[in-house]
Amino acid sequence: MLRFTSLASGSSGNATLVEGRQDRDERPTRVLVDCGLAPRRLAAALLTRGVAIAELDAVFVTHEHSDHVGGVLALQRRWGIAVWASEGTWAAATSGRSEVTAAHVARDGAAITIGALTLHPFAVPHDSAEPLQLVCSEGARRLGIVTDLGEPTHAAAVALQGCDAMLLECNHDREMLAQGPYPTWLKRRIGGVRGHLANDQAAALLDACRHDGLQHVVAAHLSRHNNRPDLALSSLRQVLAAAAGRASPTLRVADGDNGCDWIEVV
Repeated sequence: MLRFTSLASGSSGNATLVEGRQDRDERPTRVLVDCGLAPRRLAAALLTRGVAIAELDAVFVTHEHSDHVGGVLALQRRWGIAVWASEGTWAAATSGRSEVTAAHVARDGAAITIGALTLHPFAVPHDSAEPLQLVCSEGARRLGIVTDLGEPTHAAAVALQGCDAMLLECNHDREMLAQGPYPTWLKRRIGGVRGHLANDQAAALLDACRHDGLQHVVAAHLSRHNNRPDLALSSLRQVLAAAAGRASPTLRVADGDNGCDWIEVV
């Protein structure tokens, strides 16, 4: 059994809970991918999914930006939850904080087993120290989590091959970004090769790794100012519609504040 839920997905905080177990009678393994939520907000979001903070087995940090790492130190310090991150990410996230406990080291291409789940980190281009995105698997079931990268690289497409479900960044619509209120330097950063995926780039990445077994796609990390859910879904639907004769996966949007409910991968 493999299922996942987004607790929040956007610039105000990101967190994805992945749960796996090999037998319905056993205790599930629960890994939180990123935690940009303060403890009280995290606890409330988890409670709506029937989970307590103390029931988390680990947190995997993709990179050190505050909307992904803001609540991680509290998880480690208050609840003793194991943290996995690249050396570069953890050094950047804890710079100047001598009291912080070391994290377990995650590396590009090196699988990590935590209970019933196996994590498969892979490197991506993003404006951070040593960013990793992730495929989570339980048995043959595979979930790809790709929330912060500047372009749809071949390496990312290879890493995501065979995924049954994907949480996929659709950060901005190019025209909305160009015409929007952000200063020029920020527009260039977001739209650059170490920034965030535009809707059409997300669709290109989906097209590169789509297969008949893909069940679910969740559009994630949408910008409040530079995107709309209908635009993100339209871009993804164009790719799926072009795949004539194939069963289409379900499409959802993760809300910036509330994410999306549990999705089971069968």
